This record gives sequence, C-alpha cells and structure tokens, in this order.
Amino acid sequence: MNQAVAVLIGALAGLHISTWGMYKDGPHEGFRWAKYFRSTVVGAAVGAAAYPFVAWDLVGDPGLRLVYWGLVYCLERGATEFWKYFIREEDQAKYFIPMQFGIMGRPMKNAPLRIGIGVGVAVICVLVFFGLQALERRVELPAWALVVTVGSVFGWISACGGAWKDAPIEGFETFKFFRSPGVAAAWACLVVPFTTSWTILALAAEGFTVASIETYKKFGHPDKPPGKFDGKPIVAPEHFEFRRPFAVVFFAIWAAVLVHLPWAMLERV
Repeated sequence: MNQAVAVLIGALAGLHISTWGMYKDGPHEGFRWAKYFRSTVVGAAVGAAAYPFVAWDLVGDPGLRLVYWGLVYCLERGATEFWKYFIREEDQAKYFIPMQFGIMGRPMKNAPLRIGIGVGVAVICVLVFFGLQALERRVELPAWALVVTVGSVFGWISACGGAWKDAPIEGFETFKFFRSPGVAAAWACLVVPFTTSWTILALAAEGFTVASIETYKKFGHPDKPPGKFDGKPIVAPEHFEFRRPFAVVFFAIWAAVLVHLPWAMLERV
C-alpha cells in the first residue's frame, strides 16, 4: 500500500508540473496530450523508484507524504531538465533563450561533448548528495543553521544553472539569482520538522521551491510570456481559452498538498 501511495504522490507531483508547463508554453508551441502527460508519467516512475530508498509510512504519516511530494518533485525536475538540456536534440530557433546547454548563450552542437558535460554536472550533484550525508554524520547544526545552509543547497545549484543559461541573453538579475536559495531556505523551515535527513531536506525544499516559483510566474502573470519565448510569436492563441480548466487541477493538487502541513503539525503536537 505504501508503494502505491508513493506512485500516486509521484503522479500528482508530475501532473502539477505538467499543468504549469502547458499553461505557459501552449500559446507558443501548441498543445499535445502526450507532452502534457510526460511529467506525470515520469513523476509516477520516480515516485515508485524512490520509495525503496526511504521505506516511509506514507499511508499513516501526513508529514512524510508532504516531504515525499517535494522530494519527488525535485527528482522529476532534475531528470527531465537534464534530458532536455543535455541530451535532447531540438531546433532552438523557436526559443529566445536556448533550452540546450551552450556557452555564452550559444547552444553546443557537439552532442557527445554536451552529454559528457552533462554527466559531469550530474556527478557533481551526486557528490553534493553524498557530501551532505557525510557531513550529517560528523557535524551538528542548530535548526536555523541547518535551514539556511543545507536547506538552500539545491536552490544555489538551481540559481547557478539558471544564471548560466539566462544571463548571457537577458542579463544578470540579482533578485532572480538569490530567489531560489531564499525560497528553498523558507521551505526548509516548514519541512525540517518532518525529516532528519539532510539530503532529503535539501531535495524536498528545492522541489517546493520550483513548485512555488513556477506558480508565481505562470499564474501570477498569466499574460506575460515565458522568458524562453520572449518576443516569439503566439502560434496557438486558442490555448488561452483552452488552458483555463487546467488551472482547477493545478490548484486542487496544491490544496491537497498544503493541507498536509497543518495536518502533520497537529499530529506532532
């Protein structure tokens, strides 16, 4: 039963990602059901694959379900963005900001070299993961220091990756750079009561960070085009009307997730 709940949580995390993705991108590239459900399927697979490593009581503990949603969200984003950024071959002409790894905003056409660099980046992330585990066994930190340092680790990685991709095209934005680690630390404050693992804290906080920032960008400014499509033509104007019912799905998932926070806190009183 716990494994089934893990798959369900992963699918809901993926559906959440699928929905903000289609909401922002549809007017510029159209809508396809197969693409819409891609992150849903990946999220379900990640939910199933990650569960044996934690073996939590997801059926009975709302705090663990909350953390697991953030964890799977982060892992799905990491896997999908790695594939899109380093492996996928796609015409970049439709983008204002290229979605393929490059140097100074110019996509790298040498696929073996690009994939090799991607593997190197993945190795660095894995080393960070194991480094946190090693530090956890040797260092004791007060809660505030744990939140500020460990809780924001993957936020800093995300900020650096975003600056590498976006800054050569649209310039360096100080607020945007510090936003991810700041939001990650804030989410870590809420997640830390429910996990003792530094690595899970860092990953879950980053998962919630991505979900929060994308909610703000896509639904807080629905008429503003995504940065990657800035100045590009709208090819599917009918999508503005088509996408509206999907917002109900998106915020229903948010509500189901966030209600776990007070629920879990009450159970721990």
